[in-house]
Parts: sequence; structure tokens; C-alpha cells
Amino acid sequence: MEPVRSQRKLIVNDVVSTIPLYRSAPALEVRLEEFELFALDRLRVLKGISDALSRGRKPEEMDKLAIDLWKTNMRHPQSSEVINKDIISHFVLRLVYCRTEDLRKWFLSMETALFRYRFKREKQEAQRALMAEFDLPYKAVSSSEFESVKEKLVLVSRSLGQSSPTADDIFFKVPFEEVPELVAGRRVFISKGHAYIAMSQVVSLVATQFRSHLSKALILTNRKWTTTIAEQEKDRLTPIVEALSSSYLGPDYSQPKEFAQISLKDIDDVAKSSFPLCMRHLFEKLREDHHLKHGGRMQLGLFLKGVGLKLDDALAFWKAEFSRKVGAERFDKEYSYSIRHNYGKEGKRTDYTPYSCQKIISSTPGVGDHHGCPYRNFSEENLRAALNKMGVTGRAVGDVMDKVRNRHYQLACTLTFEAVHGSSCDAGINHPNQYFSDSQKIMQFKNQSAA
Repeated sequence: MEPVRSQRKLIVNDVVSTIPLYRSAPALEVRLEEFELFALDRLRVLKGISDALSRGRKPEEMDKLAIDLWKTNMRHPQSSEVINKDIISHFVLRLVYCRTEDLRKWFLSMETALFRYRFKREKQEAQRALMAEFDLPYKAVSSSEFESVKEKLVLVSRSLGQSSPTADDIFFKVPFEEVPELVAGRRVFISKGHAYIAMSQVVSLVATQFRSHLSKALILTNRKWTTTIAEQEKDRLTPIVEALSSSYLGPDYSQPKEFAQISLKDIDDVAKSSFPLCMRHLFEKLREDHHLKHGGRMQLGLFLKGVGLKLDDALAFWKAEFSRKVGAERFDKEYSYSIRHNYGKEGKRTDYTPYSCQKIISSTPGVGDHHGCPYRNFSEENLRAALNKMGVTGRAVGDVMDKVRNRHYQLACTLTFEAVHGSSCDAGINHPNQYFSDSQKIMQFKNQSAA
């Protein structure tokens, strides 16, 4: 792969910044495999930042986490290709997330956050190089002007618990509307419509510019996508682009690992102790109605396969329930094939994998369906009742409902897990089978400790 030529190096006084500003798409050929893999690696970074912010991580924790995520996921075997991977992955995800208002909003927010974390890691000279690249018309405050406002700047620094500024420190005077977050947080001195910002605060100014440029670029990309690209690439890029926005990035749980098998005699107890709410609801509805529609059978059936229910046991389990409603003969004719199919024993013999949280959340249950995500689909009253049934009470219920109202459904499930098990889940819940696996580990540890 040739180095990207369309991105200008950010150089001021021979200082080069390592952060591209993504002004223009790279003029080079990219293999389809890299197109997707690079995008997935960047997506892991953005989603890691999103999850951590939603969980209320402290600023200093976020600084470290973001850089760790970047180093882990954005490496390349050839050091000369790291910049290409950075730029290519950004533009691929720009295509992915330009397509709806909600997607644009999320991508804009996360890319701006990533930019901020990376900018703060740059040396002061490189930061000024980036400022110059944005053509910001602001010059450093002169010594005489600094002395005239020094007392005010000292008061601001003291209120923030910082050391007092000296004549050696660099300050910029900018229109206050350019740094809204600093103004809102009362972290700057304002005089005659201008804010005096320290070099350590320049990230707010530059990030605002970055966000503005990217916001406009996403609108333009959306127009190109809808008018030409989507149709031109319908057989090649379009399916990849449309799938990436809902990509699940963790293990597929097609084969159970830690807990290789669950037996029919234990399944009811295990359902109560270790099934996430989405699967517990389906399981209980199956026991209650002796029937589930196709969506429910697929969601619960593949989950049970992933937690270690063998094919013979799965057939016996479903037949025992369905035969009470439709009879054994009809079950054998109409339903047993799809169960064997899910286990890769019929049709194309594909080894189907359990559904991830993202797939479940994005499903749209109809009347009489019970699949999908309860945190998204249940009424508040029904969700509170379901949580209470799982043993979630008091303040924990309120915390879960807060996440639901903000549409953080996976975080709501994570808080449920923590409340049920009395144990933290820092990684967050991203898959029903992960919930089961982590639950079983905790249960096993508690049983060993009690022995």
C-alpha cells in the first residue's frame, strides 16, 4: 500500500503532528478485507470510549483508556502504514455513519472525543501545528496584556485548584463563543466578549473546530452516499457499509467454552440464576404458553445452543413444550427441522451463532412476539416488575431506568447484572451469552467459597 498523499503533514517550525484532520479522502486503492478490518478496529476504539463515557468514567480515567484503546486496536505490522490505517478507517466509518441523523450524531461525538484525547497527548509544539492547520487567527497574548489581566487569571486558576500562571505561560484571547464548554464550566476569564484560554485549554478551541469541519463533511458524505455511491456499490461496498454500523465486535459464542454443557434437569434453576432478562423472558413465556413465534425460537434457541445445550436435549426441550400446544406429530413435521438447522445439521449445514445484544436491540417484534430487548420494548411498569422479579430493587431499579430513558439498553442490562450478582462488570454486557458465562463464573466462585 502506498502512503496516503492527499493528507497534508501538519508542520510548524519542523514540528510534525501525528493526528490527521481528515480533510480529504485518501487517493489510494484499498483491499476490501482491509476496508472492513480497519473500520472494525477503529470502531472498537470509538465504542470503547462511548461505553466508558456512558458509565461515568472520570476524565483522568478516560484519558488513559482512550489512548490504551488506540494503541491496542490501531496498530499495524508495518509502522509506516499506521497513518494510512488511521485515515482509511476514519473515512470508511464516515461512510457508515453518515446515513442517518442518529448515526451522524454518535460518530461526530465519538470522533471528536477521540480527537481530544489524542490532541492532549501531543507536545505543545505539535498542538500549535494543529492550531495553524485550522487557520485559527488567534495569536498568543502579549506580555503587557498578560500583566494587565494577570490577577484575574490567577483567580481563575486558584478556583480550579491549579498553580498560578506566570509570564512564561502561553495564553490566547478568543471570542467566548468559540469555547462554550470552558465558559459553561467557568474555567476561563472573560473580558469584553473574549475568553483568555491557557495553552492547556486549547484542546477545547481546536476540538470545536474539528467537530464543525466533521459535521459539515458528514452532511456532504450523506448526499454523495444517497445520490451515487450506494447504488454504484450495491454489490460490493454497500452491504459492508450497511452491516458495519450494527457490527458486534466480541466473541460469537458459537461453541460454549467455560461451561461446556447444561442439562435439562438444571435448566430451570440456571435460567433463574444466570439468564439475562431477554432470555429469561422468552424462557418463561415458553413455559407459560408452550409456544414461541419464529423470532423468539431463534433468539432463545441459539442462546441455549451457545450455553451448551446439546442438539438431542434441545429437541427434547422444545418438543416437551410445543407438543402440549400443537402435538408431538406436528412438532416433528413443522419445528424440529429448524432446530437441527440451527445446529448445522440441515440445509447448508451452517453453524449459526447466538444473537448479540446489538442484533437483539435492533429487532422489531410484532404483536404476539416476545423476542427483542426488554429494556427497549417493555413499558416502564412491565420492566420494573421484571426487574423486581429478578431481585433488582430500590435505587438499582432507578439507575437501570435512567439508562433506559437515555436509550443505553446494554448499560441497563449491565447494571441489572451488577445488582443481581453483587459484582461489578467493567467490560459491560455486549452479548446474552457473555452475561450467562460471567454469571456462571460468579456463581461457581461463590459455591467454592461456601464449600
